[in-house]
Amino acid sequence: MTAVLDRPAVVVPTVAIRLTSVTKVYGEGPEAVVALDDLNLTVEVGGFVSLVGASGCGKSTLLNLVAGLDTPTTGRIEVAGRPTLIFQDAALFPWLTAGENVELALRLRGVPPRERRVEVADLLDRVHLSGFAGKRPHELSGGMRQRVALARALAQNARILLLDEPFGALDAITRDLLYEEFERIWRETGLTVLFVTHNVREAVRLSQRVVLLSSRPGHAVAEFPVRIDGPRRIESPEVAALALTIGEQLSEQVRRHATH
Repeated sequence: MTAVLDRPAVVVPTVAIRLTSVTKVYGEGPEAVVALDDLNLTVEVGGFVSLVGASGCGKSTLLNLVAGLDTPTTGRIEVAGRPTLIFQDAALFPWLTAGENVELALRLRGVPPRERRVEVADLLDRVHLSGFAGKRPHELSGGMRQRVALARALAQNARILLLDEPFGALDAITRDLLYEEFERIWRETGLTVLFVTHNVREAVRLSQRVVLLSSRPGHAVAEFPVRIDGPRRIESPEVAALALTIGEQLSEQVRRHATH
C-alpha cells in the first residue's frame, strides 16, 4: 500500500487590500480631527480601484495607512503583498542617475551587482526609458521622472501600487501618454493598484471601479463599476458620461460639507 501524505492546501489570496471599519483620528479632545470614519474597502488582487472625493476627505491618509506609514485609531487593515507609494512628485534622488535610482531599490533587496545591472536595464526598457539610464532627474521631463519612479517601484518587488495624484503636475499630452504606460504595465504585471485622484475623468479612464468618499470625515458613500469595453480615451463619450454621474455626487458631498 502506498502511503498518502496529507499536505495543507496552498491558499492564494484573492483580496489584496481589505479595510474593515477603519477610523483615523488626529489629536485628542476638542481639537481632535476625524480624518476617516468607519471606512470599509476591498481591492481584489490585480484590481485597479480609484478613490475620489473632496479635498480633506482622507484619501491620502488612507494610502498612508495601507502603506504602513501610519496606523488606524480603530479598525483593521489587511494587505496581501508588498505595497509602495508613488506621489505627485516622483521623489527621485537628484544626485543619482535614473538607473542608479532604480538600482538602489534592488541593492536594498540584496540583489547581487551583476543581476542588478541586468534588471535595471530590463525595468527601464519596460517603462520605455532604455536610453536614459545615465540621465539625472533634472535632465528628464516630468513624465519621464514618473516612469523612473514606476520602474523603481517594480524594482522593490512591490505587488501593490499606491498612487497619490501621480499625474497632477503634468500637462495634458504627457498625462495621456502616461495613462497608456500605467495601463499597459498594470495589465502585463498583474499589479494591484489603489489610485487617489481629484480628476474624476482620469479615474474612469484608468480604473475598474471608482469609490467616492464623503467629505471629512471620509467614508465610502458610493461605488461605480467601470464597464466600458475596448480601449478608453479620456475624451470618449462613455468616459465623460460616467464621470458626469460621479461628479454630480461628488459635488453634492462638497455642498454638504460646506453647509456644516
